Amino acid sequence: LAVSARETCSELVFLRFRRVRRATREEAPKRTAGQALGLSFATAMGRSASNAAEVAKGAEVAKGRDFFFSATDEPHVTRRGEILKAHPEIKSLMGPEWRTKYIVAGTVSLQIFMAWLTLDWSLPTFLAALYVVGATANHSLFLAVHELAHNLGAKSIKNNKLISLMANFPIAIPYSINFKPYHMEHHRYQGQEGVDTDIPTRIEGFLISDSACCYADHTCRKALFMFFQIFAYALRPMMLKPSLVPFDGWMLLNYVTQFSFDGLMMYLFGPKVMLYFLGSTFFAGSIHPTAGHFIAEHYVVEGNTETYSYYGPLNILAYNVGYHNEHHDFPNIAWSNLPKVRKIAPEYYDKLPQCGSWWGILMRYIFDDNISPYSRMKRAKKAE
Repeated sequence: LAVSARETCSELVFLRFRRVRRATREEAPKRTAGQALGLSFATAMGRSASNAAEVAKGAEVAKGRDFFFSATDEPHVTRRGEILKAHPEIKSLMGPEWRTKYIVAGTVSLQIFMAWLTLDWSLPTFLAALYVVGATANHSLFLAVHELAHNLGAKSIKNNKLISLMANFPIAIPYSINFKPYHMEHHRYQGQEGVDTDIPTRIEGFLISDSACCYADHTCRKALFMFFQIFAYALRPMMLKPSLVPFDGWMLLNYVTQFSFDGLMMYLFGPKVMLYFLGSTFFAGSIHPTAGHFIAEHYVVEGNTETYSYYGPLNILAYNVGYHNEHHDFPNIAWSNLPKVRKIAPEYYDKLPQCGSWWGILMRYIFDDNISPYSRMKRAKKAE
């Protein structure tokens, strides 16, 4: 019976794949092998054949090795005004969330405990703990810093910065103060060329896509980029706009407190403890389920839509950052109230394209030949 079940399952999978491939050939007989495989992958990910074809068609610009370009303003300001006019009660949701600081303190405590607990573990067990617990916890702290950059963890700017310094501790590298100016630019000038440093550079596009010789080469390069994605995410803003963050007292305090924490951990537990903290940070921004939001939020994968929300269970660990359309529409509403925005104004959000899986979008980015660093929406920089 077990053998028969396996054979039946295999036959169903084969028939499913054959139907997907047949639909691909019928809808796009002139596509390259890589484009057809990307369409098959999009269909297999749960989209209808027509939606998958629309995705592939919309990504032709990216396949032509250029970004998407928009002549209009980013959509969030306009939608915000419409929603507030239709649902003025949303204003009552604005403001900080008092629980954030306690969640941050608990996550930091967990990471210190795990760093001590795993000191003598075997390498396989250590790596498993690093990926499952450490990376998940540190990614949660990344997103706590994101909340605090919007001043949504306390009433005063000062207290938000102080909490962000604490959230920074297990990340091992000082960045919480530097993050805010770049992220605020991303919100104010979404997609504006030379301003929004969240968008990959043309150098990244050349190294990953333009110089790839075939589908397999392109796929391997995208997988390699995703594995080391944390470096691009951290270094790109500082390399493109180093003058945006002046060295001031807060930055100095960030460096002093962070390196003091690192030194204290090494004094108490030995230098090996830093392997846990740094490894957690690396895998938190690598091929990890929670890191899927880096791709899910703004990569153009359906038509010309430039922001996507994810409503799945990983939001519990990620301060509801998956509610990304809601967040960009109302950046002064804390994580705990973002689901209420969608509940109050479903007519504005339920019809928008959504991301069904952070892990799924990571895999799609790697294996779908139509998606690349160029799959981002740009718009001309506005005159000052």
